[in-house]
Amino acid sequence: MLKIKKIIDINDLTLLKEHYFSHSIGPLDGMWHFGFVPMSDHFGFYEENKLIGYCCINSDGFLLQFYVSKDAQTNISELFKQLVNNEISTINMIKGAFVSTAEPEYLSLCLDNTNTVNAHSMMFRHENSIKMKSIAQIQMDLAQAKELAELVEFASQTIGAPKEWLNVYYKNLITRQELWVYRKNDHVIATGECRRFDEYQKNYADLGMIVSQNHRGKGIATRILNFLIQQANRHNLQAICSTESTNIGAQKAISNAGFTSKNRIVQFDFN
Repeated sequence: MLKIKKIIDINDLTLLKEHYFSHSIGPLDGMWHFGFVPMSDHFGFYEENKLIGYCCINSDGFLLQFYVSKDAQTNISELFKQLVNNEISTINMIKGAFVSTAEPEYLSLCLDNTNTVNAHSMMFRHENSIKMKSIAQIQMDLAQAKELAELVEFASQTIGAPKEWLNVYYKNLITRQELWVYRKNDHVIATGECRRFDEYQKNYADLGMIVSQNHRGKGIATRILNFLIQQANRHNLQAICSTESTNIGAQKAISNAGFTSKNRIVQFDFN
């Protein structure tokens, strides 16, 4: 008989998460899986007290991860249907799911249970083989601890992210030397991130950037991406990134920097 319990220590899922990532057909988005997932609730699936799978649900009621071991006796399709139909009392109400097209099994289960589908984001990988036009170099400096408050304020005003979350997020990036700053006349114009993975996707570096609204459309984003790609190359890592499907400006900059997109992050609504 299958039992479902909330996971208190996410480290209990290390092996299952390793299997989860190994089944993807491409790298998964770093911000979703290493930024948002740790803040979400995890529930374990148990057969005779053996942990055979899990799911992850964010505070808005969206599934972010779903995995069941191939050794499990449980009917995976039936379990997923029960989840999205909110028939399991121990699990928070599920409204929908976010899933990458690089996750074929999870994606197929979502497709089987809803007709409401929206391409939320585009996932990119840098292709070193692509012949690129020359990109002007840009000088960026590693962010320092004394700049934390200023950078949090910059990001909050530019993209509307909550300061409490940004404070923790940026503090970690600064400690790991993964956050870069571009200034002009001593004012922050942009930030860039070159995040390395500690587990699972160790061959990749996940890039991110924020450019002030007054300086967009001037080629700065492409130059920053080119700088971040060089940082990834120094660690022998392939650069990946993502952006919303509606952000045409960012997509243009990413494409100009030599990235290609073959996968999407898809949003499903179950209700």
